[in-house]
Amino acid sequence: MQSGGRMSPEELRAALSLSSIFGLRMLGMFVILPVFAFYAEGLPGGGDLTLVGVAIGVYGLTQGVLQIPFGWWSDRYGCKPVIYAGLAIFAAGSFIAALGQHIYIVILGRLLQGAGAIAAPVMAMTADLTREEHRTKAMAMIGSTIGATFALSLVLSPWLDRAIGVPGIFIMTGVLVLAAMGVVYGIVPDVPERPHRSGTPAMQQLMAALRDPRLARLNYGIFALHAVLMALFIAVPLDLRRAGLPADQHWLVYLPVMLGSFVLMLPAVLGSGSVERTRTTVLGAVAVLLAGQLLTPWLTGNAWMISSHLLVFFTAFNVLEAALPSLVTRDAPVGNKGMAIGVFTSLQFFGTFFGAAAGGFLYGRWGAAGVAAFDAALLVIWLYLQLSSSRSPPWPRSTR
Repeated sequence: MQSGGRMSPEELRAALSLSSIFGLRMLGMFVILPVFAFYAEGLPGGGDLTLVGVAIGVYGLTQGVLQIPFGWWSDRYGCKPVIYAGLAIFAAGSFIAALGQHIYIVILGRLLQGAGAIAAPVMAMTADLTREEHRTKAMAMIGSTIGATFALSLVLSPWLDRAIGVPGIFIMTGVLVLAAMGVVYGIVPDVPERPHRSGTPAMQQLMAALRDPRLARLNYGIFALHAVLMALFIAVPLDLRRAGLPADQHWLVYLPVMLGSFVLMLPAVLGSGSVERTRTTVLGAVAVLLAGQLLTPWLTGNAWMISSHLLVFFTAFNVLEAALPSLVTRDAPVGNKGMAIGVFTSLQFFGTFFGAAAGGFLYGRWGAAGVAAFDAALLVIWLYLQLSSSRSPPWPRSTR
C-alpha cells in the first residue's frame, strides 16, 4: 500500500466495495421496517405487536449468536469464504420469508437471514486492507453506507410495498444479496497474507475480548444504540399514522430527515481523526441521543415534531455508526481483530433483537412514552460508562 495522507487506490476500492456489500445486505434488513407492522396486520398472529417486534428484530438473535463464530472463522480460514457462505444463507432466509403465510413463517425467514452473519468478516477485512491512519475513513464509509441504506430503505419501502408488496420486497433483497457475491468475487481485493493470525484457542480469545474494559464499553454502546433504533422504529411508523400521515407518505418525513442528518454529522466525523477526539465525539453524540429521548413524550403530537426528533436522533446515530467500529479496530488485540469485532457485532445484533421485541411489547401497552423510557434508561447507562472510561489501553493496538 502507498504511504501518505490519502487513501491508496487499493484502500479506496476495498472500502467502497466492502461498504456496498454491507449496504446490500442491510437493505434486506431495513427495507421492511416502515411497512411490516401494517403488512403483519393481515397475517395470522400479526395483530400481536410483540410478535411483530420479534419478526422485525429476530434476525439480530442469530446475528448475535453467530458473529463470534464467523469472526473466528474469518481469522482462521480467511474472510472471503466466510462472506460467501453468509450471503448465501441470508438469501435463503429472504426467500423463506417471502413465502410466509403466517407471522411465525416470516419469523423463521428473518431468523435465517440473520444466520448469514458477515458483519465481523467484512469489518475485519476492511481493517486488514487499510492502514490505521485511514481506518476511521474506511469504517466511516461502512457506517455512512448503513445510514444511507437505512435512508434509502425508508424512502423506497412505501413505494416498493405498493409495487410488489412485502413478499416481493423479500424476494428482491434475496436476489440483490446473491448479486453481492459477484461483487466479492470480482471487485473486493484479496488480503495477501494474515501475518498476525493468532494461534490462541478460540475460547481464550473470546474470554479476553469479553473481559477487556475498553472493548466492553464499546460493546455495550453498540448494543444500546441498536436497541434504541429498533425500539424507535416500532413506534415511529405507528406514531406518524396516528399523527394523520398515511403510510405511503411517510417518505416525506424520512427523506429530508436522513439528508439533513448526513449533512449535520459530517463535521463531527471528519473532525474526529485521533482516538481521543473520537472518544469525545462519542460522548457528545450519546448525550444528544439521551436528550432527544427525554423529550420524546412531547414530540409525537404531529409529523413536524416527529421529524424534528428523528433529525436529532439520526444525526447522533450516524456519528456513532462511524465512530464505534473505528474504535473497536484500534483497541482490538493484534492478530485477533476478527474475534474482537465478532463480539462487537454480536452485541450490536443482540441489541437489535432486544430493542425490537421490547419496543413492540412496550408500545403495545404504554405507547411512545414506554418506548422513550426504555431508550432513555439504556442511554443513561451508556453515558455513565463513557464518563467513567479509563484512558489506559488494555493491550497493544493493531499497527496495521
